[in-house]
Amino acid sequence: MTTVDQSPPPSMRLRELVFGAACAAAVRAAARLGVADALDDTPMSADDLAAAVKTQPKTLRRLLRALSSQGVFVERPDGTFAHTEMSRLLREDDPHSLRYIALWCTEPWTWNVWPKLDEAVRSGRNVFEDVYDKEFFEYLNEDAPESAHVFNRAMTTSSSQSARDVADLLDLRGVKTVADIGGGQGQVVASLLEKHPGMHGTLLDLPGVVENADPRLRSGGALADRVRIVAGDCREDIPVQADVYIIKNILEWDDESTRRALANVRKAARPGARVVVIENLVDDTPSMRFTTAMDLLLLLNVGGAKHTRQSMVDRLTAAGLVIGEIRSVNAYLHAFECTVPG
Repeated sequence: MTTVDQSPPPSMRLRELVFGAACAAAVRAAARLGVADALDDTPMSADDLAAAVKTQPKTLRRLLRALSSQGVFVERPDGTFAHTEMSRLLREDDPHSLRYIALWCTEPWTWNVWPKLDEAVRSGRNVFEDVYDKEFFEYLNEDAPESAHVFNRAMTTSSSQSARDVADLLDLRGVKTVADIGGGQGQVVASLLEKHPGMHGTLLDLPGVVENADPRLRSGGALADRVRIVAGDCREDIPVQADVYIIKNILEWDDESTRRALANVRKAARPGARVVVIENLVDDTPSMRFTTAMDLLLLLNVGGAKHTRQSMVDRLTAAGLVIGEIRSVNAYLHAFECTVPG
């Protein structure tokens, strides 16, 4: 039976870290093979699982053994394998599924840019364009449609799961209008409108994003009569007035793009409007390993960065916003409550 070593000595911990790619690849393989989907509540042998996912039994057992040592699946004394809390998150039908996020973080392009992290650290800029001769999103949309699909599914999954937390956190009683700036397919604004039946909303994002907006927001959807969908780039203009502006997980580009986006919010908003900025932080969070890894990936692919609490405060203050309360949304997100001065 495979067991999880809870406290390896430093020399072994470092060995584990440098073999981290093997762990990520094992999670990716299990997700692509559909192992978690094939395994239900009843433990299964490696032979039966192999038949279900059409692999070789011996090599599947090796994969399951590696994953079980990390707490993804568990090997029972009789040699069968069963689910753990983590392995269930690889099921596509799990309400908290991280399947597409696991695939996104291990897409083929990632293996080509991670080894160049030292170059990005030296230069302070992305290395993606050096490898692929194209800007990151241009490459995804033109040359890697499968990766673009995975990205969109991963972002939708992440937004859907955190949207509920945002809706629970924010007190929007008495608010008549809310705008989700750079809001992707609109899961956050949809959750807010569902919670507050008297409120109207606006979703603003790039044309190729909002054309696939949440079905609840599109014509014929349950919320369509209370929402306006605007195609645009918040770094260029924000033609939206609202009582509350939500800016979630988009202020992680280069500094100039972040400055322009905040300046456009400040320009569009009336005095007294609320601006709620929601971001992952690389400090003051119980999810440091996760957020710092995302921070490095942003450096590699777009030259962006996750923020510390202070760097976020500095940017919001420079934009002329008055910062009020800073609160945790969940284990990996913080909300900065701001107002537009009179």
